[in-house]
Amino acid sequence: MHENGIGTAIVDCSVDLHQDLGPGLLETVYEVTLAHKLEARGLSVRRQVPVAIACDGQEFDEGFRADLIVEGKVIVELKSQPSHSAVKKEVAGGPSHRGCRGPSGRGIRKAAARSSR
Repeated sequence: MHENGIGTAIVDCSVDLHQDLGPGLLETVYEVTLAHKLEARGLSVRRQVPVAIACDGQEFDEGFRADLIVEGKVIVELKSQPSHSAVKKEVAGGPSHRGCRGPSGRGIRKAAARSSR
């Protein structure tokens, strides 16, 4: 299969996965399930593959680890972030905001709570 066809399969499976599982899970969950979906389509998938690099004439066996390599042609690097509610909670007054004041002179937590009403 050509790289464009592989890319299309990766995007299709990723969209299906997002609809099935939703956001906010650990990267590893998406990695293992995406690999499973791609393999179900008949594609070969390798996970956590060390990729060698060369720098200044020296070769390093493990320059980085590719999350997935599909059909030996396409590298997939997955990223995940916490669910929206966890991010909203942190912005609304997580530990890094203690002692901070909003424009009204009130604490950030109170200002954020008032603005969301």
